[in-house]
Amino acid sequence: MNLLKSTGIIGGMTLVSRLFGFVRDILVVRLLGASAIGDAWQIAFMLPNIFRRLFAEGAFSAAFVPLFNRKISGSDDNEGRRKAELFSIEILSIFVPILIFFSAIIMIAMPGVLWLFDDFGKGERINATSIALARITFPYLALISLTTLFAAILNSVSRFTAAAFAPVLLNICMISALLYSLWAYGENGSADIAYALAYAVTIAGLLQLLWLYYWTRKAGFKVTINRPKFTPDVKELGVLIIPAIFGAGVYQISRFLDLFFLGQLETGSFVYLAAADRLNQLPLGMIGIALGIAILPSLSRFIAKDDIAGAQRVQSNAIELGLLLTIPAAVGLFFAAEPLITAIYNHGRFTADDASQTASVVMMLVLGLPAYVLVKILTPGFFARKDTKTPVYTAAISLLINITLNIIFIVIYDYGVAGLALAGAISAWCNTILLYFILKKRGHFYIENDLFGRIIRIFISAIAMGAILYLLEGYGTDYYRGTILERFTSITLLVGAGAIVYFIMAWFTGAIDRTKVNILRGRA
Repeated sequence: MNLLKSTGIIGGMTLVSRLFGFVRDILVVRLLGASAIGDAWQIAFMLPNIFRRLFAEGAFSAAFVPLFNRKISGSDDNEGRRKAELFSIEILSIFVPILIFFSAIIMIAMPGVLWLFDDFGKGERINATSIALARITFPYLALISLTTLFAAILNSVSRFTAAAFAPVLLNICMISALLYSLWAYGENGSADIAYALAYAVTIAGLLQLLWLYYWTRKAGFKVTINRPKFTPDVKELGVLIIPAIFGAGVYQISRFLDLFFLGQLETGSFVYLAAADRLNQLPLGMIGIALGIAILPSLSRFIAKDDIAGAQRVQSNAIELGLLLTIPAAVGLFFAAEPLITAIYNHGRFTADDASQTASVVMMLVLGLPAYVLVKILTPGFFARKDTKTPVYTAAISLLINITLNIIFIVIYDYGVAGLALAGAISAWCNTILLYFILKKRGHFYIENDLFGRIIRIFISAIAMGAILYLLEGYGTDYYRGTILERFTSITLLVGAGAIVYFIMAWFTGAIDRTKVNILRGRA
C-alpha cells in the first residue's frame, strides 16, 4: 500500500474520531466547565491515556512492528505468517499479566498518584470523587494496550482502517454517556456526569479490544493467550521497548511533567490544557501519527532489503507531505485561536474568560506542532533499524530543556498554562533538530535541496494565509458567541478564506509539487 493511501486512510479515520471528540469535548466543557470537578475528570481521563500513548502506542508499536515484519518477510507467505502469529501469541501471553499487575498497583496507589500531580496535595484536588474517577477509568489502560497489539498486527500487514476507526468507539461511548447524563441529571449534576463519563471510558476500552480482535481474526491471525514464557523473541522485544518508551514518547513524558506543573496552577488549568490540546491534536493525529504509523512498515521493509534510496524516499515524501499540511495548520490555529475556541467552547459553564485563557494556550501549543509531526516521521528512521537507544538521548536532552523552561515560565515568572505549552513546543523543536542531525551524520537521511526549497515555499504560503486570518478575524467578533448557525458560518468563512489563500499561494509558488504528488500516488 502506498504512502499517500495509507496516510489518507489513517488520517481520514482519525479525522472522524477527532470530530466526534470535538462533540464530546464541547459537551464536557459545557456541563463541567473549568471547575474543580472538571479538573478531576480531566486528570482521571489523562492518566490512562498518557500511559497508553507512552507505553502502548508509542514504545510497544515502535518495537513490535519491525520484529513482526521481520517474521513475515523472512520466509514464504504461509510460514512467515505462522511465525508472526506465534510471536504475537508469545508477546500477548507476557503482556496480559504485566498489564493486570501494573493496573492493580496504580489503582491501589491512586491517592498517592493524585497527591503527586496535585502539587503534593497543595492544590486541593484530592478527594473521594477525584480518586474514584481515576480508579474507574484506569482499567482502560490495560484494555487499550491489548488493543494496540492487535492494531500493530493489522498495521504491519497494511490493514489500517479497522485500527484507525477504533478511537471512534471511545467517543461514541462518551457522547452517549454525556447525552444520557444530560437527560437524567440535567446541567447541574456535575459529579454524576463525571461518573458516567468514567464508566463509559472503560466500557469503550472493552469494545475497542473486541473490535480489533475480530478484525485480526479476519486477517488470518489467531492470537491466543498461553502460559507466559520469556522466549528469545520476548527478550528482544523487551530490550527494544524500554528505550523506545523514551525515544517514541517524549511528548507523552512531557505530558506527565505537565500534570505535575499544572497541579501548581489555578483551578481550571487542566481543563484549559485539555480543551486547547484538542485543537492541537487534530492535525497531529491526522498527519503526524498517521504518517508515523504508515511509514514504519515501509521503512522496515526497505531497510531489510538494504534499499537505502527507498528508505530515503519514504522519509522525504513523508516530511514533504507532513509539512505541506502541518505548517498551515499551525499558522492557522495560531491566528484563529480566539475565534475557534470562542465559537466551539464558550457556552454553558465555560465563560468568555475561560475561552480567552484557552486560546492563549492554543497559540503556544501550535508553535511546536510541526516539530511534533517531524518527530513522528524521524523516529521510525531509528526504530526501523532496531535502534531504540539513540532517541533516548535526544529525548533526555529535550526533557531537561522542558523541565528547565517549565521552572522558568511557571515557578519563576508565573506565565500559567500558556508558559507550560511554550516550554513543550521549544523542547519538541530541540528533539527534532537532534534527531535529524544524527540521522544525517549516519548517512541514513538528509533533506535534499529540492525538499528544502519546497519547505521554504510552504512557509511563505502559510505566512500569506496568516496575514489574511489576522485581517479578517475582527469582522466576525459578534458572531463567534452567537447562535450555532452564526458560530458555524463565521468560523467556516474565516477558515475557508485562509485555506483558499494558502492553497493558491502554494500552487503558484510551487510548494505543491505535482510531480511529487504523482510519486506519492504510486509506490512509496
